[in-house]
Amino acid sequence: MVAVNTQGTTSTSGSVASPGAGGPGDTPESPSVDVLARALEATQVPYAMCDAHLDVVWANAAFERTMGYDAAGARERQRRPVPPEARRHGEMARLRERLGRGEPTVAELSIPRADGSVFRCKVYFSPVPLPDGAPERWIVAFEDRTERLTHDAEQARIVEAERQERRSVNIIVQVSDLLMDVTDRVTPLHEIAALLRRTVVRWAAFYVNDGGLRPLDASSDLRPPSGRGNRHGESRRADGGDEAHAPQDAVQQLLDGDKDRPVELWLDHRHPRASASHWLVEQIARETSIEASSQDVTGRGDTAGGRAFVLPVPGRRRVIGVLVVQPRDEGGLDASTTTVLELIARRVGLVLDNARLYDREHRLAETLQRAMLPQQAEVEGLDVWTYYAPNSENAQVGGDWYDVLQIAPDVVGVVIGDVVGHDVEAAAAMGQLRSVVRSYAYDVTLPGPVLERVDQLVAGMRIPRAAGLVLSTLHRDGEAWRLRWSRAGHLPVLHARGGQVTPLLGAGGPLVGFGGGQRDTEELVLEPGDVLVYHTDGLVERRDRDLREGLRALEHVVAGVTARDSAGIGEELLSRLADHPEDDVAVVVVRVPDPRDAAERGRSPRRRRWSLPSEAASVARARHAVVRTCHAWDMPDAANAELVVSELVANAVLHGFGHVSLQLYDTGDGLRIEVEDGNPAPPVTTDGHPGRVGGFGMQIVERLADWGWRQSNRGKVVWAKVRPGALPPTGR
Repeated sequence: MVAVNTQGTTSTSGSVASPGAGGPGDTPESPSVDVLARALEATQVPYAMCDAHLDVVWANAAFERTMGYDAAGARERQRRPVPPEARRHGEMARLRERLGRGEPTVAELSIPRADGSVFRCKVYFSPVPLPDGAPERWIVAFEDRTERLTHDAEQARIVEAERQERRSVNIIVQVSDLLMDVTDRVTPLHEIAALLRRTVVRWAAFYVNDGGLRPLDASSDLRPPSGRGNRHGESRRADGGDEAHAPQDAVQQLLDGDKDRPVELWLDHRHPRASASHWLVEQIARETSIEASSQDVTGRGDTAGGRAFVLPVPGRRRVIGVLVVQPRDEGGLDASTTTVLELIARRVGLVLDNARLYDREHRLAETLQRAMLPQQAEVEGLDVWTYYAPNSENAQVGGDWYDVLQIAPDVVGVVIGDVVGHDVEAAAAMGQLRSVVRSYAYDVTLPGPVLERVDQLVAGMRIPRAAGLVLSTLHRDGEAWRLRWSRAGHLPVLHARGGQVTPLLGAGGPLVGFGGGQRDTEELVLEPGDVLVYHTDGLVERRDRDLREGLRALEHVVAGVTARDSAGIGEELLSRLADHPEDDVAVVVVRVPDPRDAAERGRSPRRRRWSLPSEAASVARARHAVVRTCHAWDMPDAANAELVVSELVANAVLHGFGHVSLQLYDTGDGLRIEVEDGNPAPPVTTDGHPGRVGGFGMQIVERLADWGWRQSNRGKVVWAKVRPGALPPTGR
């Protein structure tokens, strides 16, 4: 109740004679005091009367039914200590203060019942006006709040459940977004683990099961345990006992697929040293202590007495890793958190498995495709440059190919083709077609009849992919060359002469295998200085323009090329048109040498220029360009030039602004490299970054080349002239 005073008059609910002073007789306008007393007794609302000390002096029958005791029982309980679940210290102090001032008061109280339960109610205290000198009285009404509070609690529970559900859905959505950009197995998983630490668990980490557990991006000095069929090399326990009689390793059972539910891993238990659990406990202790020290937090790395939960990350055929979490409290993981973690683990496993399968297929197809492509052909009397690259942006592999054949001393064959598709089947179909065309081209040198025989054989072989190609032969005719060609559903070869570019549209026909009749052959006599450009549609096709616009752009670029060698022409085409290819690219450039070339080279150095976007992919692009140029110009030290240009372009991408310009010069006594970017600040040679890899770029350049820099209209130019015979650094 509300007071602990022991004084007061005993008056039970059965004594209903006037609880106050007497009054007039009962009339319709004014009920008598006796009638009012009987009304209070008969009402279903619990009422009580208290004296000035708030001791109960009277209670009605509804009070007795509700509380299980009468007024005397109420006074007796007022003398007992208040149960913890009914204590309201602050409220009681404020209540007594208001009652002491004689003010009507309402309070929320929890009153013990006779059966030990608590009656949660709203209590209304009202002072009773009495004649002067009469003892002070309070009439007290009790409103049952149990149902209302139960309803409020249920509503709060529903709201909390909805909040947890929204949180869970939000976490799953964020994980899905992170997994959309999976290109390796490291970065997205670190980010997902960090997300889990921020939201649902105290600590989380992924471990991959590649022939045994291992961290994502570091090799452990401990020997990791293995998956099924390839267990840890130590088959005996540390105490000399037989592993067959040792307790089963729950973590190993997850890796073997014998369990598919989270297992509890006690971090202070002793596990057999050869077990996955032992390795995982030591790894958790190491990583949590490193995290605690990096965050300047004490106690985070102490795993004594703690526990972790290990969830399998399943792939299609095997468990490809585990997710390890430590809960935020000693109660472990609740059902909602467990469900979220299991969904994340399954989703991560599926995405990683798909990425592995796709990467394996891509590498297989690319290896197969590159193995079928010829090396750079050396053709006597012709200047030939070849190029092939799969679409690295979308990690696709297709059926593009080229071939350069020395059919006879005075006959050269050039083929370029494209098989529909970007998979292993397309690469395999390309290999079959290449072999067929090669064999017939050596037997019959006229392109039309060769394609007719290819049609017949392909129809019989039932190659499942459609393909197009251009087959041409070049016959030496004195100082000139005679070109013959036939097309099977492929883009025309471009012929450039004196700044004029002409697509060789003649001798067209349907795709390979669909000919069914005679294939035409066209002929053209080439003059010194003439250029032929063979290409696949990846060089010109883009989503933001149609194929005709791409072909016109290619013709425009070929017409404006100033290089006087096939490699220079090819590199300029790539720099202008293949910055971001959306398909595989295959290009063959054939140039008929001009006697004036030697005199031209004697008057001015050879020069090539590329405009590169300011992104990491430009570093690899620049390296490939320099290596190809060194080979085309017969320059030694291509490896050193590759290192130098890699560092210069990397600095421009990291610290410069806007596009990066790369220029190469054959100075007659070596290769000069110039890299221009929009940042006017000079390059700085440093001693590296303490504790980190990198920062030695200009030291490498100094080791291999003479270098300097100058201001330019756009920013600055950093130049380097590669020293012949310089020894590359052995490490960084």
